[in-house]
Amino acid sequence: MSNQPQDDELVPEQTEGFKVGEKKTIDEYQRLDQNDESLRKWKESLGIGAGASISDPKDPRKVIIMSLGLEVEGRPDIIIDLKSAGALEGLKKRPFTIKEGAQFRMKAQFKVQHQILSGLKYVQVVKRAGISNKMQEMIGSYSPNTTEKPLYEKKFEPETAPSGMIARGHYNAVSKFIDDDNQTHLRFEWSFDIKKDW
Repeated sequence: MSNQPQDDELVPEQTEGFKVGEKKTIDEYQRLDQNDESLRKWKESLGIGAGASISDPKDPRKVIIMSLGLEVEGRPDIIIDLKSAGALEGLKKRPFTIKEGAQFRMKAQFKVQHQILSGLKYVQVVKRAGISNKMQEMIGSYSPNTTEKPLYEKKFEPETAPSGMIARGHYNAVSKFIDDDNQTHLRFEWSFDIKKDW
């Protein structure tokens, strides 16, 4: 039996009764009724109409995941740079260390281009010794980044690393950023070690 996490494990859970809305372009959103105060506030919350577009016409991607990080109180952040050449290939070969029982919080930095991104989710499956653990985090819906807001950052819910002798060891993980249209924007494999100390 393979220890590699399979893609069918990375299918995000759907919200009961939730329907994906019809897609509109940024221009269509801009033209929606300006007299509707609640609509205006909703558009502002998505960042529509603030600043000039910084979408790269030569880059068709809707989402560019810039980095994934681990915040641990009292320690420097562990940042996985996902935008540099060869960054994804090196992730699995160079595991990072997490101290057993440590509380940490993951965070993602990303850029949205060309059109509104609906319901971005982060799905992760961690495997060790044939046991797998799936985690999903809703990131949300975002408009394309502009000069006013060139980057988005989402901090995930805090987690606690497992502890005890049995928990220590090497873990393999696979992660995916996927939206409401089931479009995968990034999938990568990585690894980490749980140790007695940093």
